[in-house]
Amino acid sequence: MKRLLTSSILALATLSLSAQGTVEDYNNAFATRQKYAYKMTHGNVSVRPPYQTPDSKMQYSVYDGDSTIWYEVDIKSGAKTRIADPNVKRRDQHRPAGEQYHWMVVRDEKDGRAESPVDKSLAIIHRANNLYLSSNGADDAATAITTDGTDTCYYSSWGQWSKDGKYYATVLIKPAPKRFVTYTLSSPTTQVQPIYSQQEYAKPGDTLNYRIPVVVDVVNKKTIYPKSNELFRSQYFVTAPEWDEGGQTLTFEFNERGHKTYRILEMDLNGNVRTLIEERNDKYVAYSRNLRRNLDANHILWKSDRDGHAHLYLYDRKRDRLTQLTKGDYWVRDVQHSEIDAKGKGYVIFSANGMNCKNMGAPTSSLDGTIAEEDPYNIHYYRIDLNGKNLVALTPERGNHKATFDREHKVLIDTYSTVDTPPTTLLRSATNGKAISTLETADISKLQATGWQAPEVFVAPGRDGKTDMWGIIQRPRNFDPNKKYPVIEYIYSGPGDQYVPKSFTPWLWNLADLAELGFIVVQLDAMTTSFRSLDFEQVCYKNLKDAGFPDRIAWIKAAAAKYPYMDIERVGIYGCSAGGQEALGALLFHPDFYKAGYAACGCHDNRMDKIWWNEQWMGYPVDSSYVECSNVENAKNLQGKLMLVVGEMDDNVDPSSSYQVVNALIKANKDFEFILLPGAHHTMGETYGEHKRYDFFVKNLLGIDPPAWSEFKK
Repeated sequence: MKRLLTSSILALATLSLSAQGTVEDYNNAFATRQKYAYKMTHGNVSVRPPYQTPDSKMQYSVYDGDSTIWYEVDIKSGAKTRIADPNVKRRDQHRPAGEQYHWMVVRDEKDGRAESPVDKSLAIIHRANNLYLSSNGADDAATAITTDGTDTCYYSSWGQWSKDGKYYATVLIKPAPKRFVTYTLSSPTTQVQPIYSQQEYAKPGDTLNYRIPVVVDVVNKKTIYPKSNELFRSQYFVTAPEWDEGGQTLTFEFNERGHKTYRILEMDLNGNVRTLIEERNDKYVAYSRNLRRNLDANHILWKSDRDGHAHLYLYDRKRDRLTQLTKGDYWVRDVQHSEIDAKGKGYVIFSANGMNCKNMGAPTSSLDGTIAEEDPYNIHYYRIDLNGKNLVALTPERGNHKATFDREHKVLIDTYSTVDTPPTTLLRSATNGKAISTLETADISKLQATGWQAPEVFVAPGRDGKTDMWGIIQRPRNFDPNKKYPVIEYIYSGPGDQYVPKSFTPWLWNLADLAELGFIVVQLDAMTTSFRSLDFEQVCYKNLKDAGFPDRIAWIKAAAAKYPYMDIERVGIYGCSAGGQEALGALLFHPDFYKAGYAACGCHDNRMDKIWWNEQWMGYPVDSSYVECSNVENAKNLQGKLMLVVGEMDDNVDPSSSYQVVNALIKANKDFEFILLPGAHHTMGETYGEHKRYDFFVKNLLGIDPPAWSEFKK
């Protein structure tokens, strides 16, 4: 009896330290948006596009605590004047919707109409797989200018005339069979019976259209073909040719199937094709990050990560020479402006991250998470001459910057902040970065009065013990360091971006809401994500299941070593889309650490998902690595608690990707929860799923029964 009494007392004591997941906590979680919205003033600056503003002026809006107000700024003095909302008239304008196409649809390019730049009465149209010349809108009487187009190799009407009106540049298309995903809308609002539909949806390994750049001699009705397709043979895609400034050559881009080679190619009017710029990588060329600007007839501005970081290069067509303009252990993100004169002199304004760090791969913190230098992901803006000299930092303050330039790129409105430092907005010179005036300084006193907790930036080494991982830790408003808190990680990983917020945001819904239930919620950018180095990112190649988990586990353990109230014996994880795939992958591949996972609309088998994402990172042809990374193939290894969620009309990830996981789990006799949301598209779970997610983690990490749904007002 004495032992039983002692056990009961200990149990009660433990309960008192971890009494969380209450109705009050749920109400707090449901209400975070309402509590935090509109509590920050003078911080959410939105700059109007410069092409919509008067000369020598810039315009922006900001919330002042009562309403959104507008200001006009004189770019010379920095003086601002309050004005009426300049967008009212634009909102009233009627804009025809036009035909809408789903982003997975590959258009047949037969619906183009191109007017001659010399004689506007002439236009090229498409008919019966060929190109026709129409005069004065009399399409029925149009004359064929090509005759060899067929169903299996036809002319695209999405082309471009030469400036002299003599030639038309386009492509011949050899169409490939299309794949379609079938959908069942089980519960339509318009009828009793379900509605069935199909969506075009290419997947890894599918055949693709083959495109051949051609030039049509409009006057002589003759087609000029490339003399060889050797430089663009194994295609993922070939862009339509564009006329160069001289009108005697055309430029197009070739993306190799498998993405190991990318070329900018030139073709002349004799059909000769040569390479101007070539990118090669034994894993992949991240083609979606490429940036190309034709500065003049002889110079191309090009962005490449060929040296391990994304940098700017200048290609000289006359000399056939590529010169690196920016260099260092940082990552160029985008180009805002570029100019060149007749002598080839000029400058570029660009954004980049990591330049303020000593080394984006070296340690930047001590073992206790104390940060020694700036977050390497913070974006800053710079100016550099086209000879690679005279680099100027336009936005030097520590923080994540977002800049908008005036029409002539003389000044910029710059708003900068961090996740725990509210925004400041300046007008500054685009020549030297000098601040002209302070336009806005955010006030978060009302936000702080709600009990709002800023996330903490935490840094710790990853799997190699030296490369820092940057993330954030979110605590509940009623945080008590004497309690023990389970840890939940919000995950979206993979290449193409970084995902941890870097700017000040009062409501971090994917962290703050769950934290209110009695959790410490974390998010970090681990290896396999972008903008640090290629080595950092390319861990993902043919290995998306990695998802940076060795780094994530090391980082969470380091945080728990500093903060013992983080209970890493009770770690959960959740995410949607790629994050859904990764949340389930955590339970399959790292069950000793992750005990519960909520996986929404996951691409659980990369063979089932969209072609462009998966072939870029998993490679082509489809091989055994796809099987090794598949949550379906590995479902038999499930440990821990799982909740799967999918929308039946998900047109981003084929819903059958989730259904196949369900099937595999059932065959393996695994215990799990599954929620199908009728009518829902690609979603974290909508309102119903959000509540189910709360209950799932409260039950499986806090170890208590969630409050009855009838206790909440809806």
